[in-house]
Amino acid sequence: MSDENFLTTEEVLDYLQVNLRTVYRLIKAGKIPAVRVGRQWRFRKRDIDAWLESSRPGLGAASALDDGDGNERPRILVVDDEQAVRDLLSKTLTMADYDVDAADDGPSALDKMRAVEYDLLITDLKMPGMDGLSVIREARKLAPDLRVIIITGYSTEASAIEAINLGVSGYLTKPFRLPRILAAAARALGEPVPTADGAA
Repeated sequence: MSDENFLTTEEVLDYLQVNLRTVYRLIKAGKIPAVRVGRQWRFRKRDIDAWLESSRPGLGAASALDDGDGNERPRILVVDDEQAVRDLLSKTLTMADYDVDAADDGPSALDKMRAVEYDLLITDLKMPGMDGLSVIREARKLAPDLRVIIITGYSTEASAIEAINLGVSGYLTKPFRLPRILAAAARALGEPVPTADGAA
Protein backbone atom coordinates (compact mmCIF):
# COMPACT_ATOMS: atom_id res chain seq x y z
CA MET A 1 0.00 0.00 0.00
CA SER A 2 3.02 2.32 0.04
CA ASP A 3 2.09 3.50 -3.41
CA GLU A 4 -1.36 4.42 -2.24
CA ASN A 5 0.05 6.83 0.32
CA PHE A 6 -2.33 9.81 0.49
CA LEU A 7 -1.43 13.27 1.73
CA THR A 8 -3.84 15.68 3.40
CA THR A 9 -4.19 19.24 2.13
CA GLU A 10 -2.00 20.50 4.98
CA GLU A 11 0.70 17.94 4.13
CA VAL A 12 0.61 18.99 0.47
CA LEU A 13 0.98 22.66 1.45
CA ASP A 14 4.08 21.72 3.41
CA TYR A 15 5.37 19.32 0.75
CA LEU A 16 5.01 21.80 -2.14
CA GLN A 17 5.81 24.89 -0.02
CA VAL A 18 2.87 26.83 -1.43
CA ASN A 19 -0.26 28.42 0.02
CA LEU A 20 -3.79 27.05 0.01
CA ARG A 21 -4.99 29.42 -2.70
CA THR A 22 -2.30 28.17 -5.10
CA VAL A 23 -3.16 24.51 -4.44
CA TYR A 24 -6.87 25.23 -4.92
CA ARG A 25 -6.22 26.95 -8.27
CA LEU A 26 -4.06 24.06 -9.46
CA ILE A 27 -6.80 21.57 -8.54
CA LYS A 28 -9.42 23.66 -10.32
CA ALA A 29 -7.24 23.95 -13.42
CA GLY A 30 -6.73 20.19 -13.42
CA LYS A 31 -2.98 20.66 -13.07
CA ILE A 32 -2.59 18.77 -9.82
CA PRO A 33 -4.07 15.30 -9.16
CA ALA A 34 -6.48 15.31 -6.24
CA VAL A 35 -9.27 13.09 -4.91
CA ARG A 36 -12.31 14.43 -3.09
CA VAL A 37 -13.03 12.53 0.13
CA GLY A 38 -16.17 13.97 1.73
CA ARG A 39 -15.41 17.68 2.22
CA GLN A 40 -11.64 17.20 2.12
CA TRP A 41 -9.09 16.84 -0.69
CA ARG A 42 -6.62 13.97 -0.62
CA PHE A 43 -3.52 13.72 -2.77
CA ARG A 44 -1.75 10.52 -3.81
CA LYS A 45 1.92 11.19 -3.17
CA ARG A 46 3.14 9.24 -6.19
CA ASP A 47 0.79 11.33 -8.43
CA ILE A 48 2.14 14.55 -6.93
CA ASP A 49 5.72 13.38 -7.51
CA ALA A 50 4.91 12.35 -11.08
CA TRP A 51 3.23 15.71 -11.71
CA LEU A 52 6.25 17.60 -10.36
CA GLU A 53 8.63 15.51 -12.48
CA SER A 54 6.61 15.98 -15.66
CA SER A 55 6.18 19.72 -15.05
CA ARG A 56 9.86 20.53 -14.69
CA PRO A 57 12.08 17.45 -14.37
CA GLY A 58 14.47 17.72 -11.45
CA LEU A 59 13.59 21.30 -10.52
CA GLY A 60 11.04 20.81 -7.74
CA ALA A 61 7.69 22.29 -6.78
CA ALA A 62 8.43 26.00 -7.02
CA SER A 63 9.65 25.72 -10.60
CA ALA A 64 6.74 23.50 -11.56
CA LEU A 65 4.28 26.03 -10.19
CA ASP A 66 5.99 28.88 -12.05
CA ASP A 67 6.09 26.99 -15.32
CA GLY A 68 2.60 28.00 -16.39
CA ASP A 69 1.32 30.32 -19.06
CA GLY A 70 1.49 33.30 -16.73
CA ASN A 71 -2.15 33.00 -15.75
CA GLU A 72 -1.82 31.10 -12.48
CA ARG A 73 -2.78 34.07 -10.32
CA PRO A 74 -6.21 35.66 -10.73
CA ARG A 75 -6.07 39.15 -12.21
CA ILE A 76 -8.00 41.87 -10.40
CA LEU A 77 -8.73 45.42 -11.53
CA VAL A 78 -9.35 47.99 -8.78
CA VAL A 79 -11.18 51.18 -9.79
CA ASP A 80 -11.46 54.07 -7.32
CA ASP A 81 -10.91 57.80 -7.65
CA GLU A 82 -9.35 57.98 -4.17
CA GLN A 83 -5.65 57.19 -4.41
CA ALA A 84 -5.41 56.10 -0.76
CA VAL A 85 -8.15 53.50 -1.27
CA ARG A 86 -6.65 52.35 -4.58
CA ASP A 87 -3.20 51.94 -3.06
CA LEU A 88 -4.47 50.14 0.03
CA LEU A 89 -6.57 47.67 -1.94
CA SER A 90 -3.81 47.07 -4.49
CA LYS A 91 -1.21 46.40 -1.79
CA THR A 92 -3.53 44.15 0.24
CA LEU A 93 -4.63 42.08 -2.76
CA THR A 94 -1.08 41.81 -4.14
CA MET A 95 0.12 40.50 -0.77
CA ALA A 96 -2.69 37.92 -0.95
CA ASP A 97 -1.14 36.53 -4.15
CA TYR A 98 -3.30 38.24 -6.78
CA ASP A 99 -2.12 40.14 -9.88
CA VAL A 100 -3.57 43.62 -9.40
CA ASP A 101 -3.97 46.62 -11.69
CA ALA A 102 -5.60 49.90 -10.68
CA ALA A 103 -7.43 52.70 -12.46
CA ASP A 104 -8.54 56.08 -11.12
CA ASP A 105 -11.66 56.44 -13.29
CA GLY A 106 -14.08 54.51 -15.46
CA PRO A 107 -12.64 55.27 -18.92
CA SER A 108 -9.14 54.27 -17.77
CA ALA A 109 -10.55 51.04 -16.31
CA LEU A 110 -12.30 50.17 -19.58
CA ASP A 111 -9.09 50.85 -21.54
CA LYS A 112 -7.29 48.37 -19.29
CA MET A 113 -10.08 45.81 -19.73
CA ARG A 114 -9.78 46.06 -23.51
CA ALA A 115 -6.09 45.21 -23.23
CA VAL A 116 -6.11 42.62 -20.42
CA GLU A 117 -8.52 39.86 -19.38
CA TYR A 118 -9.44 40.22 -15.72
CA ASP A 119 -11.02 37.67 -13.40
CA LEU A 120 -12.49 40.23 -10.99
CA LEU A 121 -13.41 43.91 -11.07
CA ILE A 122 -13.55 45.85 -7.79
CA THR A 123 -15.05 49.28 -8.37
CA ASP A 124 -16.17 52.28 -6.36
CA LEU A 125 -19.72 53.44 -7.08
CA LYS A 126 -19.44 57.21 -6.83
CA MET A 127 -16.72 58.60 -9.09
CA PRO A 128 -16.46 61.79 -11.13
CA GLY A 129 -17.69 61.43 -14.69
CA MET A 130 -18.44 57.76 -15.17
CA ASP A 131 -19.92 56.12 -12.07
CA GLY A 132 -19.30 52.54 -10.96
CA LEU A 133 -22.59 51.14 -12.27
CA SER A 134 -21.79 52.51 -15.74
CA VAL A 135 -18.32 50.95 -15.51
CA ILE A 136 -19.90 47.59 -14.66
CA ARG A 137 -22.41 47.78 -17.52
CA GLU A 138 -19.65 48.60 -20.04
CA ALA A 139 -17.30 46.00 -18.55
CA ARG A 140 -19.95 43.30 -18.96
CA LYS A 141 -20.12 44.13 -22.69
CA LEU A 142 -16.40 43.36 -22.88
CA ALA A 143 -16.49 40.34 -20.56
CA PRO A 144 -20.02 39.03 -19.82
CA ASP A 145 -18.80 36.59 -17.15
CA LEU A 146 -16.60 39.09 -15.29
CA ARG A 147 -17.10 38.88 -11.53
CA VAL A 148 -17.64 42.21 -9.79
CA ILE A 149 -17.40 43.61 -6.26
CA ILE A 150 -18.74 47.07 -5.47
CA ILE A 151 -17.21 49.24 -2.75
CA THR A 152 -18.97 52.44 -1.79
CA GLY A 153 -19.23 55.06 0.89
CA TYR A 154 -22.56 56.26 -0.51
CA SER A 155 -24.80 53.23 -0.46
CA THR A 156 -28.44 53.78 -1.41
CA GLU A 157 -31.28 51.31 -1.79
CA ALA A 158 -31.49 52.13 -5.51
CA SER A 159 -27.79 51.45 -6.12
CA ALA A 160 -27.94 48.23 -4.10
CA ILE A 161 -30.93 47.03 -6.14
CA GLU A 162 -29.19 47.87 -9.42
CA ALA A 163 -26.06 46.09 -8.20
CA ILE A 164 -28.14 42.97 -7.54
CA ASN A 165 -29.71 43.28 -10.99
CA LEU A 166 -26.22 43.46 -12.49
CA GLY A 167 -25.31 40.24 -10.69
CA VAL A 168 -22.43 41.54 -8.62
CA SER A 169 -20.59 39.10 -6.35
CA GLY A 170 -20.14 41.48 -3.43
CA TYR A 171 -21.28 44.88 -2.15
CA LEU A 172 -19.13 46.44 0.58
CA THR A 173 -19.69 49.78 2.26
CA LYS A 174 -16.78 51.99 3.31
CA PRO A 175 -15.05 51.98 5.67
CA PHE A 176 -14.44 48.24 5.55
CA ARG A 177 -11.89 46.01 7.22
CA LEU A 178 -9.32 44.49 4.88
CA PRO A 179 -10.21 40.87 5.76
CA ARG A 180 -13.68 41.60 4.38
CA ILE A 181 -12.33 42.57 0.95
CA LEU A 182 -10.07 39.50 0.90
CA ALA A 183 -12.99 37.24 1.85
CA ALA A 184 -15.23 38.88 -0.77
CA ALA A 185 -12.56 38.47 -3.46
CA ALA A 186 -12.04 34.80 -2.56
CA ARG A 187 -15.79 34.12 -2.64
CA ALA A 188 -16.20 35.93 -5.98
CA LEU A 189 -13.36 33.89 -7.49
CA GLY A 190 -14.65 30.60 -6.08
CA GLU A 191 -11.63 30.16 -3.82
CA PRO A 192 -11.37 29.15 -0.16
CA VAL A 193 -12.16 32.13 2.05
CA PRO A 194 -9.03 33.22 3.96
CA THR A 195 -9.09 32.56 7.69
CA ALA A 196 -8.32 35.14 10.34
CA ASP A 197 -4.79 33.81 10.80
CA GLY A 198 -4.08 34.16 7.10
CA ALA A 199 -3.60 30.44 6.55
CA ALA A 200 -5.50 30.55 3.26
